[in-house]
Amino acid sequence: MVFHLHRHRKADGRELLLYGRAAHEGAAGAEFPPAGGVPPHLRWHPLRQEWVGYAGARQARTFLPEESDCPLCPARDGATGEIPFTDFEIAVFENRFPAFAEAGDAPGIAGVRSAPARGRCEVVVFSADHRGSLATLPDERIDLLIEVWGARIAALREMGFAAVMPFENRGEEIGVTLHHPHGQIYAFGFVPGQIARAAEAQAAAPVVARMIEEADPALFLHRGARAVALVPPFAMYPFEVWLAPRRRVPGPQHLDAEERAELASALGDALRRLDRLFGMPMPYILTVQSAPAGHDATFHMTIEIKPFRRDRAKLKYLAGVEQGSGVFLVDVPPEEAAARLRAVGGAR
Repeated sequence: MVFHLHRHRKADGRELLLYGRAAHEGAAGAEFPPAGGVPPHLRWHPLRQEWVGYAGARQARTFLPEESDCPLCPARDGATGEIPFTDFEIAVFENRFPAFAEAGDAPGIAGVRSAPARGRCEVVVFSADHRGSLATLPDERIDLLIEVWGARIAALREMGFAAVMPFENRGEEIGVTLHHPHGQIYAFGFVPGQIARAAEAQAAAPVVARMIEEADPALFLHRGARAVALVPPFAMYPFEVWLAPRRRVPGPQHLDAEERAELASALGDALRRLDRLFGMPMPYILTVQSAPAGHDATFHMTIEIKPFRRDRAKLKYLAGVEQGSGVFLVDVPPEEAAARLRAVGGAR
């Protein structure tokens, strides 16, 4: 690890971590007062055979504030926010309105199994610049972000959580409530069904390695010595992009410096292509898929980007068939999507 880490305990007891290539300097300013709320809990869905989370306190979270009131911006004179410092590179803090908590009880509910929603929810602020985006960050900052993802996955797994997933939701079209460039990290006390299925598939066969070696070369946006970016041949969304190191590692905490640098460059390139595709910011969900507990020896990490626009004026909705059956219908075949993304270019 080559980052500097500054630890701060917020006024309400939550942890705030500042990561940077340079050591952080400066004293903390004003902060939010403690927030209340009922602890979240889980209920078991007997038909889907998976947990559903309930977190009523999230209804009170900040919704599309003006830039002057953004809680993720650096501290300003007379204003309070989540990060009480005047500047930072990357900030990570415990979510004020978490969907999972390290402590809590589950209510007794007639006719359904319930459990505490044990976990931890963190916010990852990519930059102090309110108007930037992950696509506009320099490769060096994306490199630091990938290193931070790895550091948090390792730390949260050491705390006993069974699965950890960094992710970014981008765009009001998919429900983003803060415009400041940021993502989140969820740590789960159990292995969610989708993560478990992916881990079991990789335990049975080297799915990701085979895709990298066997996919049509025309699907690739980047084919480097240490990392790749491609439209997967089984994409579920139009213009879906996956990134992966060539070497099988269970998570970003196991990348070496050269792998991380190439992956960072390929990620920035892919995001710029998506933004240029229709001449506007692409709404998407980005997830970092890393090994859950018990699967480090067989899991091959990926970074998966699922865009929510299928044309300039057309969003990708999950409608009846997809929601009711789980069978996705894709309007743009992977081969066409890859060709169009290659054509727009990803250079700065």
